[in-house]
Amino acid sequence: MTELQLKSLKVHPYRRPPIDRGYANQSLHIDIGSDAVEARPVDAHMKEVFIGGKGFDLWLLWHAVSEKTRWDSPENAICISSGPMGGTPGYPGSGKSIVTTISPLTGIPVDSNVGGYFGPYLKFAGFDALCVTGCARGEKVVLIDGVEEKIEIFEAGGLADDAYALSAALTDHFGQGKPVDISVVSTGSGARHTRWGCLNFTWYDSKRRRARYKQAGRGGIGTVFARKGIKALVVRWNQVSLDTNHPADRDALRAVAKLHSKEIVELDPKQNRMAKVGTTHLVPIMNAHDCLPVHNFRYGSHPGGNNLGEETYEHIFDPGFDGCWRGCTVACSHGVRDFVPMTGPYQGQRVFVDGPEYETIAGCGSNLGIFDPYTVLEINFYCDAYGLDTISVGTGIAFVMECYEAGLIDSGHTDGLELHFGNRLAALALLHQMGRGEGFGRIVGQGIRRMKQIFAEKFGADPAMMADIGMESKGLEFSEYMTKESLAQQGGYGLALKGPQHDEAWLIFLDMVHNFMPTFDQKAEALHWFPMFRTWFSLCGLCKLPWNDIVPEDNRETPEPAKVVKHVQWYAEYFSAVTGRRVGPDDLITMSEKVYNFQRVFNLRMGGGRRVDDAIPYRAMGPVTEDEYLSRRDRYDGQLVEVWKESIEGLSTADKVALLRRHREAQYEQLKDAVYQRRGWTADGIPTLATARRLGIDFPEVVAVLEQHGVTE
Repeated sequence: MTELQLKSLKVHPYRRPPIDRGYANQSLHIDIGSDAVEARPVDAHMKEVFIGGKGFDLWLLWHAVSEKTRWDSPENAICISSGPMGGTPGYPGSGKSIVTTISPLTGIPVDSNVGGYFGPYLKFAGFDALCVTGCARGEKVVLIDGVEEKIEIFEAGGLADDAYALSAALTDHFGQGKPVDISVVSTGSGARHTRWGCLNFTWYDSKRRRARYKQAGRGGIGTVFARKGIKALVVRWNQVSLDTNHPADRDALRAVAKLHSKEIVELDPKQNRMAKVGTTHLVPIMNAHDCLPVHNFRYGSHPGGNNLGEETYEHIFDPGFDGCWRGCTVACSHGVRDFVPMTGPYQGQRVFVDGPEYETIAGCGSNLGIFDPYTVLEINFYCDAYGLDTISVGTGIAFVMECYEAGLIDSGHTDGLELHFGNRLAALALLHQMGRGEGFGRIVGQGIRRMKQIFAEKFGADPAMMADIGMESKGLEFSEYMTKESLAQQGGYGLALKGPQHDEAWLIFLDMVHNFMPTFDQKAEALHWFPMFRTWFSLCGLCKLPWNDIVPEDNRETPEPAKVVKHVQWYAEYFSAVTGRRVGPDDLITMSEKVYNFQRVFNLRMGGGRRVDDAIPYRAMGPVTEDEYLSRRDRYDGQLVEVWKESIEGLSTADKVALLRRHREAQYEQLKDAVYQRRGWTADGIPTLATARRLGIDFPEVVAVLEQHGVTE
């Protein structure tokens, strides 16, 4: 156990307000540099427009920063909020926190939806949202104690860099014999040395007697956290029931929660078996449909792919309940007990691994050409310990491996590491370099966008080739789905506000497998409705998995099975029961439109938010190399002839690659036009003033940003 060295710097007593209809009605603001602490009201207008969660985060962040703020500026804020429905025990997926900051990868707002107990406990301790600004000298720990009604800031000395040891020590120290009352937010040493830092949010697993982890992974939020000198945020709370949120209609809440939970208990064993295998069930499905990224998204399947799937991990996962919030019947947060790493500081020791989930398996497994499940576990474990995002790590190393194999870089640049696809020891060595801030790992950890610049300027690598194969957009690395054959998913990645992350629009199956949206108008409609509904979960403190990973038995017979309309209705009833605001399914979309368009304007304010920023690398659209084309030659030849009516007789493979590229790039631009029009944006991808007025977000400061960019109507 790590010996704690905590010196109290400031104690701020407060009166905890009663929770009313899902809200504490105040936010907490901490300047970690000056130790200033202030509670500010959350008024009715803020709740009406921004709802909670990501909406509250963005509103607080907007007021904390200016257009000149950069990720490492003291005024950049880390904002954490749950939402009015967050913390409901018994309703599946109701324990989420949403974290927002200006990203060190993209320079625009990034948000991450994460499990664990912190967000609900924060609200029950008296605060709908937390906004931390400033930069500390040294390192500090902040305790928000809702039991003793105090906020205490400590100077931290000698605490472990390792996230696991740190969380265990703080949980034990502040738990006062009741570790389940504690949730810790922290990162690790890798966050200080890279732009890929993640935040680990804990919940206490009483069965296994340990603090478990979920990650706010995307966009380098942990890097901002480390730059601010925050060692950890700790919240303490001691009682949770259906009444803790003081819902407007307790009976209605109980009824709809019972319906959804009962359905999951009955149907999950027949469908995806999330409670047994989590998201590992996706691996064989993606592999079978040519959607599993292999060798830096070059291919979509591999004979070894199923080694990384549910049949393997079901037998490795430690059995038992694995919900990251109380009473969640999806219970998908599995882990591995007594794993023994073969490298690094934990070499030869027995550890517990939280995960892996699909994104980690695909990014740090198949995309690197690694099909050994135990190597994936080791990468997963050390990413958590070092505080690194597994998606960016996997996609970033895959880019490096392709550059190495293509001769764009060599072992003289990589500290002697032979970074071929499948070289698991080299991948682990590179990961440890990132964790320690050493060697080539320091370059890799800057992210793909900066690697492309460094490789070109210092190593003479071909910029055009790297632009095609560097799987990033807006500066954020792609999450782990092959999009070559799904134009809708290309738009889902390229048009996503924070960068290419599937949580905003996961349309690949609906488009590529089921062909539910063959026309541009249908794709545009899907790229309106689905991002809006998915955004809604992050406004309310909810997980998306209960919505469409377990579906009603008669769902296929409904007019719009992709939307799972029965569940959408239940969510409207859930929101109404908690908040007292009577809403229907269409109202949920309008709620999200307000926040979604506000975030697009926020991007514009920070230097993004235009058509050019929605570009994606060509690897996401089609085959970059002749080898890629030949791997699916019949498919591509057929498309050129049948879809685009081209005569290809006598053409070389290189000619066909170029011809296909012209068509696919034009297709993507046509998709942008259709989506922008559907969303009420200009041809340059900016919300119109009419859209802002319709949504009630035409605040003077929003209008000013639009006018600065030539949007006056």
